[in-house]
This record gives sequence, structure tokens and C-alpha cells, in this order.
Amino acid sequence: MFAANQIWCALVALAAELTAWMQTLALHGHVARRWEPKTLRFRLFTIPATIARTGRRIRLYLAARAPFTPLALDGLARLADLAPG
Repeated sequence: MFAANQIWCALVALAAELTAWMQTLALHGHVARRWEPKTLRFRLFTIPATIARTGRRIRLYLAARAPFTPLALDGLARLADLAPG
């Protein structure tokens, strides 16, 4: 049972680190960089989306009418610019 709890704690720590780095890198220069995790969850992580597979590509379609979709797209574009290659 201890090993399961240890794995769970490691996953929670990883999720917190990913959230912090996402805020630092993707949301630089926006007030969303300082949002608490609960606010991020309600505003960015709950945007309705659809995953579509076409040919050999996987595409993510975000709902155009969601109020924070432009912010999410801007953050994804910033992360894509940072990716090597």
C-alpha cells in the first residue's frame, strides 16, 4: 500500500510542476500566469474539445465560443515555438 501512495504523490507533484511550467512558458505576459490551479482548471482546462484523426495526423479542435479559447491557442502557439526542431 505504501508504494501506491508513493506513486500517487509523485504523480501529483509532476502535475503541479507541469502546471507551473505551463504558466511560466505559455502564459508569459498575461494575467493568467498568476492564476491559482482552481482558476486554471475552471477557465482553461475545461474548454470543450474534440480530437480528430485524419490520415496520419491527430488534430485537436477547441470550441470557438468558449471565452478562453484564444488564450489557450496563444499558449499552445508559444509552446510550439519553444519546441526544438
